[in-house]
Amino acid sequence: MVTIKPYLIRAAYQWALDSDQTPHLLVDATVSGVTVPATHIDDGRIVLNIDPQATSNLLIGDELIEFSARFSGAPFEISIPIIAVLGVYARENGEGISFPPDLAVGDKAEEETELSAPVQARPDLKIIK
Repeated sequence: MVTIKPYLIRAAYQWALDSDQTPHLLVDATVSGVTVPATHIDDGRIVLNIDPQATSNLLIGDELIEFSARFSGAPFEISIPIIAVLGVYARENGEGISFPPDLAVGDKAEEETELSAPVQARPDLKIIK
C-alpha cells in the first residue's frame, strides 16, 4: 500500500498557499539521503521555506521532495526523502501537520516480526468457525 504521508504534505502545502500563508517544512536532517546546507541545520533538524517565491522547480513526489533555493545568496539543490519530513506548517500561525519520526529500516523489520508473532490465546474469547 502507498503511504499517505506525501499526500498529506501536498495537501498542507496547498492549504497554506490557498490561505495566503507561507508553507514551511520541518526536516530531520540526520536521515540518509537528506541534502540541505549543513550550516542551517540546528540540533539535527532544518526548517525550510517552500513558498513558490522562495523555491524553484519544487516537486513533492511520493518518495522525495526536491527543489532549488538560495541560502545566504548562494544557490543550493535540496533533496529530502519523504521519511525525513517531520512536519509541514504555515509560518504565520504555526498550523499544519506534524509526523512522528519514521522508524529506520531495521526497526521496521523488527516491528513487522513482532506484529506477525502469534497472538496469545485468551480464555474469555471463543473462535467461531
